[in-house]
Amino acid sequence: MPVETVDDQVTLVRLADSPSFAHDLDGGSGPDPGTTRIVLDFTDARHINSSGLARLLRLRQRLVQADGRLALFGLSPQVASVFQVTGLDRVFNLAADRDRAIDFVRS
Repeated sequence: MPVETVDDQVTLVRLADSPSFAHDLDGGSGPDPGTTRIVLDFTDARHINSSGLARLLRLRQRLVQADGRLALFGLSPQVASVFQVTGLDRVFNLAADRDRAIDFVRS
């Protein structure tokens, strides 16, 4: 299951190796629309495309409007380089590991 409730505050979403993340972030298999503390696990995601970036930005926008928090961890070198080249590494919180990502969204 790609969505795990860590506790009553934090939802962890394990992204699949699909560059657009459509299945993981949209529809019934994504996080509950009311969730405001989300951690995205990129461990299995080896690539990202413009659709994936757009989905992440929309999710971030929704969370900002809801005074929520979002953290990402487990980025492959390929995915991390996309974030660096686009400047999105300064927009998203890229945590070193799962525990730090969870701590960030709880704070």
